[in-house]
Amino acid sequence: MYSDLPNKVLSNSSISSLFKLKGVSTFHEACDFVWKLPYGRTNDQGLTAVLLEGKGTCSSKHRLLKGLVDELDIDGVELTVGIYLMNENNTPGVGSVLAQSEFDSIPEAHCYLRYDNHRIDLTRSEVVALKPINQFLKEVAVEAEDLPAFKEPFHYQYIVENYGNDRAKAVWTCRELCIAVLAT
Repeated sequence: MYSDLPNKVLSNSSISSLFKLKGVSTFHEACDFVWKLPYGRTNDQGLTAVLLEGKGTCSSKHRLLKGLVDELDIDGVELTVGIYLMNENNTPGVGSVLAQSEFDSIPEAHCYLRYDNHRIDLTRSEVVALKPINQFLKEVAVEAEDLPAFKEPFHYQYIVENYGNDRAKAVWTCRELCIAVLAT
């Protein structure tokens, strides 16, 4: 999937240097390396936390790769946040949580890269979903440095707009339980 992205040899800049310490020498190798890391929230919000902690979520993994894209001056690659309806078919592992809730699916904010009308999702290599995440209700491009402050309010506002203030907390709580299950 990352073969749709341009490839470049890593530079001697900061992010490239950290990848080189891991034996990575090209952008495509960096994509593969990040894709194969386990899913899990990092303790640090820093751009390179994924490399330092050896795990990441859709946000932290794609934020790191967008930082590398910017460092390597690769044109046309966007970091995107999209809202989709998360369920067991497109996000294996969340079905047990949803089955115990009032929801069949819930809106999730998902991060990925976009290039030449292709979505490149390097979140979880070890999981094969019955259905791909390819229907988004809303998408917006964001800069890597802005993502931590942008994503959660954007996501929560979408939930409020579609479920109302009273139900938003229940949706968010269910979402947090889903994310926790994915990280186990």
